[in-house]
Amino acid sequence: MSQHVRRRVRTAAVGAVSVGLLASACGGSDDEGAAPPDTLVVYAGQAGDYQSNFNPFSPSSIEGPGTIFEPLFFYNVAAQGSMVPRLGTEYEWRRGGTELVITLQEDVTWSDGEPFTADDVKFTFDLLASGAVPNPSGFAGETTVDDATRVRVTFPDPSFMEGPQLLGRTYIVPEHLWSAIADPGADPVTEPVGTGPYVLSDFAPDAFVLAANPEYWDGEPAVTNVRYVTLSGDDTAADALDSGDIDVYTGPVPDIANVESDYDGYKAITVPMNQIVLAACSDADLGCEGPQTDPVVRQSLYIAMDREELNSLAYQNTASEISPGFALPERDAAYISAGLNNRVAPMSSNVAQAENGMEDSDYTRGEDGIFEKDGRRVSLTVSVASDQAEHITALEALAEQVRAAGIELVVQEVAPHELAQARTDGDFQLALDTLAQGPYPDPYYLYRTYFDSENTAEVGTPAGTNYARYANPAVDEAIEELSRLDPLSPERQQHYNTIQNALEQQLPYIPVLTEGTTTEFNVDKFSGWPTRVYLFAFPALWSHPDQAQIFANLVPNGE
Repeated sequence: MSQHVRRRVRTAAVGAVSVGLLASACGGSDDEGAAPPDTLVVYAGQAGDYQSNFNPFSPSSIEGPGTIFEPLFFYNVAAQGSMVPRLGTEYEWRRGGTELVITLQEDVTWSDGEPFTADDVKFTFDLLASGAVPNPSGFAGETTVDDATRVRVTFPDPSFMEGPQLLGRTYIVPEHLWSAIADPGADPVTEPVGTGPYVLSDFAPDAFVLAANPEYWDGEPAVTNVRYVTLSGDDTAADALDSGDIDVYTGPVPDIANVESDYDGYKAITVPMNQIVLAACSDADLGCEGPQTDPVVRQSLYIAMDREELNSLAYQNTASEISPGFALPERDAAYISAGLNNRVAPMSSNVAQAENGMEDSDYTRGEDGIFEKDGRRVSLTVSVASDQAEHITALEALAEQVRAAGIELVVQEVAPHELAQARTDGDFQLALDTLAQGPYPDPYYLYRTYFDSENTAEVGTPAGTNYARYANPAVDEAIEELSRLDPLSPERQQHYNTIQNALEQQLPYIPVLTEGTTTEFNVDKFSGWPTRVYLFAFPALWSHPDQAQIFANLVPNGE
């Protein structure tokens, strides 16, 4: 059967993409049922109906950051490099990092025709500082307007590392409309007005369309329409790629190493980014209970893992090495401490070394082969989200691996919201999870988020992002010093060394692998996708505003 005929049969049989796609309001096409050549069809993982909300500050927003609402600059989290101007043209730190002066683009208009000015930037920053919208970095600066294209932000302390979140992940909103929104951090926005390259042109529960903004200050995008569709679930994404019904998808497909030969006209890119970990409720002084509170047990788990096997069985070999100091081995190579015992975690297991560590700490094997101490068996419950099939597979294999080293793992599948609540409350022993990176390619942000004791609490009290309940005064001090230093300062490395060396010894989050994020895309229809040679943005549809940078870089190949 020819590829052309095979595609038509699969399109009819699978029914993967919503009917709204096939009856697109974007215009016709020479191929019946196909999207026009200048329309990018996106599947971003939506399995049910869309609920119209384009509020960039809302946790239930379905789109808008980067595409409709712009930041001042774009920072590429996937690779070291310079920033890209968006609504800002340049910025300068003054007064030892306590003053930030930002120059803005001229002659920019909102999509309703109103002029964009420095007052809109001040209004948005003031929303952050007041707590009216989520404030991830704890921004507490005071913003003043110098003139129509320049604002000045003053901070109580040196705040160099706060810049990327403020400049690159804060989406500027129009004061003339948003001043009337009662709860700007949560209220749904169904008719968004932004300065970005796209505007909302059509919405239905099964699909919505972003149309190129003809008045965009940086020129109308070549991709005329971006159409977001729903599928019945991620399992149907491979069928939709095979039938040519979608142009881009971020997620695993069968036989992921052979996308180019399996899906005619498509390629894929896998980029290491977020870190897969066994998170431990680690600190007994903060109320954690169980064998995992002993660093020796955590070290034995770390040593006994066969990471090559886990990668093959669970992740189709898309994952990669992870550093016990939690700097990304590729992106952050320059930051990895020379004092680490191992620059990256061992990919093969060493059962003998794990056993020796336990025995040296007075653990003894019980009759069932499981270590015990003071009458307590080293049996640990590890929680995992029930919708994470890859992680479940990994844990099942890991349980077999570490049993040889005298450690019992009991896998517990729980609903995602239950896992989130357990982490917050400290009601877990181990949890398989991923640690996300920050707004700029620097491990500082991960350290601040997951290892700073300011972001944790005693068990039973809701913790922040440091749900491992890790507290180390030396690490806290090093993180604080990093926050005050210019990113180009050579003094930074000594603080990275302090943090990484402590983490390797204590392992509150036990490193498993660096997760590979894979995106499949249609190269027959569009040019300009990221490559490993030209990785101009992190190629994940759920990463904002990276997705907008990718859309803006694409060029339709024509009929």
